Amino acid sequence: MISPWQHHGFVEIKGKSLEYGCIGPSPDTAPTLVLLHEGLGCLALWRDFPQKLADETGYGILVYSRAGYGQSDNADLPRPLDYMSREATDVLPDLLNSFALRNAVLVGHSDGASISAVYAGTMDDPSIKGAVLMAPHFFTEPMGLASIEEAKDVFDTQDLKAKLGKYHKDPENCFRGWNDSWLHPDFKAWTITDVLDAMPVPILAIQGSDDQYGTLAQIDVITERSPSPVDTLVLDDCRHSPFLDRPDAVLNAIKAFLQTTMPQDGRG
Repeated sequence: MISPWQHHGFVEIKGKSLEYGCIGPSPDTAPTLVLLHEGLGCLALWRDFPQKLADETGYGILVYSRAGYGQSDNADLPRPLDYMSREATDVLPDLLNSFALRNAVLVGHSDGASISAVYAGTMDDPSIKGAVLMAPHFFTEPMGLASIEEAKDVFDTQDLKAKLGKYHKDPENCFRGWNDSWLHPDFKAWTITDVLDAMPVPILAIQGSDDQYGTLAQIDVITERSPSPVDTLVLDDCRHSPFLDRPDAVLNAIKAFLQTTMPQDGRG
């Protein structure tokens, strides 16, 4: 199910046409939750989660597909190995400015959580009041890289390409941009833990206990290094997509986090 977008279109950012969708009140009347998808995700693959968030919180929801994903323009390949940091510092500022956000919380999943952490921790944007990080990556782990290697085999030998083609206009560009970067030999040394050291906003960190791409060490490093308040939620019977595997628990946690994080006057 794809959320019934009140506004669905394309915005030009850094020479790329990026797909976006909006639900709920405008930024001048209520806060906004900005959703950033995973390494093989896109606007449509959030499924009905954006609508549920809008219904539960009363906030506006902004979702976009990064270059290479969904119906957005293709990414330039090969991606640089710091592509998540570049998305946070080069693309996301212009996108957020395009929608004139006033009070917002970044809600990221997987790669999107990493991008959210970089933006919140380094960009000095007073409109960002908090960050929800679901299954974030702050450094590589052998078990996660092994799962990504398995995904490559499935893409090359089974029907993963066809499945991705239902949601991405160029599934080859989508998959190679993600998979080739993570499996590059130099990527084993990748880390963004330093963005946590001066984190200016509260964080809600969510992870499934059965996440196939990362261990709870990814959550522990947030609590160890962030000077701002950190709430954590570890979910049993949950793999890499908490918003799909345990939607009610995730929605309840986000709603509680927002009640202590956001302005209480109801305005954007």
